[in-house]
Amino acid sequence: MVERSAGTASFPAILQSEWTKIRSVRSTVWTLLLSFLVTVALGALISLLTKNNFSDFTKDAKTPFDATATSFAGIMLGEIAMIVFGVLAVGNEYSSGMIRVSLAAVPQRGTLLTGKAVVIGALSLLASLVTAFITFFLGQALLGDHHTTLGSPGVLRAVLGAAVYLMLLCLFSAGVTAMLHNQTLALGVLVPFFFLLSPILSAVPKVKNVAHYFPDYAGRQMLSVFQAPGEPYGWVGGFLICGAWTLAALLGGAAVLKKRDA
Repeated sequence: MVERSAGTASFPAILQSEWTKIRSVRSTVWTLLLSFLVTVALGALISLLTKNNFSDFTKDAKTPFDATATSFAGIMLGEIAMIVFGVLAVGNEYSSGMIRVSLAAVPQRGTLLTGKAVVIGALSLLASLVTAFITFFLGQALLGDHHTTLGSPGVLRAVLGAAVYLMLLCLFSAGVTAMLHNQTLALGVLVPFFFLLSPILSAVPKVKNVAHYFPDYAGRQMLSVFQAPGEPYGWVGGFLICGAWTLAALLGGAAVLKKRDA
């Protein structure tokens, strides 16, 4: 990493360093690939099943059939891999002790975390865009006569929303890991939060409204073309809520990083 005489590092040098760290760890690369594979594969399978059992799947529907959301039916498994990527991208430095070297090279801790967030966000967004568009096109091909196109109202926005949602989820996980300074602990908090607490609260009538403002529930509104009856908000609200959770996690990570030793 390039250091200046005043003890500061240039931001481009920080970005280059963070990029080198992430690509040198195979596990982070594999998690992005896994997110792609499971999202595409499960989405394709459910799209095919929907085509073959269309009348059964839509007989009780209260909104028009959402072909776009159907192709993204496998995104929950992709979420797991994207959460793991965000955790590993930050947590590997703590588990290996390399964070001390990074802080010695870049004493400005907020700047260091900003560089990490930029690189993690860029990589996750690129991977998510590829995942979202391939998932969409394959799913629509398998839906046959029930498919939609990118030119239909709200469809392109929903596809882009799926990619942005995965990126925000990744950055949220990175921020939580920066706060906890431990990737095992971060996964121990994030996985139950998203895949146990949120679904459980959503199923309990008296508290289900609380779960409506969790990042996963809010983020999934971004990839639906139609707003279902009874939903408290649409894709704009979903983006703002999910973005607020992500920003809070990153700011919390920056605050902890500035106050705690490595």
